Amino acid sequence: MDSMIDEKHEHSFAALVAIWISLIGNVVLTIAKIGVGALFNSPVLLADGFHNAGDVVASFAALTAMRFSKRPADEDHPWGHGKAEVIGSGIVAIILGVAALYIAYEAIAALFTDPGEASWIAFWTAVASLVAKQLLYLYTIKIGRKENSKGLIATAYDHLADVYASLAAVIGIGLAIAGDAYGMPYLSYGDPIAGFIVAIVVFKLAYDMGKDALDILMEKSVEPERLVEFEETIREFELVKRIDRLRAREHGHYILVDLRIGIPADLTVQQGHDLSSTIRDTIMERFEDVDEVLIHLNPWYPDE
Repeated sequence: MDSMIDEKHEHSFAALVAIWISLIGNVVLTIAKIGVGALFNSPVLLADGFHNAGDVVASFAALTAMRFSKRPADEDHPWGHGKAEVIGSGIVAIILGVAALYIAYEAIAALFTDPGEASWIAFWTAVASLVAKQLLYLYTIKIGRKENSKGLIATAYDHLADVYASLAAVIGIGLAIAGDAYGMPYLSYGDPIAGFIVAIVVFKLAYDMGKDALDILMEKSVEPERLVEFEETIREFELVKRIDRLRAREHGHYILVDLRIGIPADLTVQQGHDLSSTIRDTIMERFEDVDEVLIHLNPWYPDE
């Protein structure tokens, strides 16, 4: 049984590789966007580049939180360190929210300035960013869901927000190029308008992510469907005559279950202990995301 618990606390190689790829990718894209944006005077690419700089901090926060959350329980943290990853997810949400406000501000400010000259290099840089971020999103969301890693899932949604931001840059720069080619300078204002729409989408992502992290930190119960699954498993044991209380909560990338059951009062302490161990082992083997099951036994009498 101890080996099962230790295995659940081991570092996931796939998850760590995914977060490192995200971190390195964000560093490369940040340098490329800020460099090209400054060199070719592209405000939208510069804004996207500074947004990516925030992603570097977010990826580093997710990596640090992920490594810390995998530590086994100790004397000071008897329930483990799983919530460290939730805190990392919350930090990513805050960074995304700030980035959304910054993008919105830059978009509104751009409406009151003369549009800059369009650049094909800036356009293709934005396209490359769009493709890279879409691939990073698909990769990290797949690994994050497989490993049930809140930090990696948050990083994946951060990549998704960048997909929208890069799409806005592609559309904006593309409109500016079309405006220069066909003598329609007003098309350049499609850039800030698209940027403002993206800011709203990014802020919505930040809100949903932050709410999810806050729910876990506030000990919100798991979905009712999960409780039903746990209850059905418990009722498979004939000696369990009554379920007095069943609670479960997320603790980062794993779930803690709290159970009170009524069993025949004439069972010995050893029999009650063995039954509790069997129920705990069954739940943890059947539900891989459950890390601990706390069981309290109450006496049950036939005349009840």
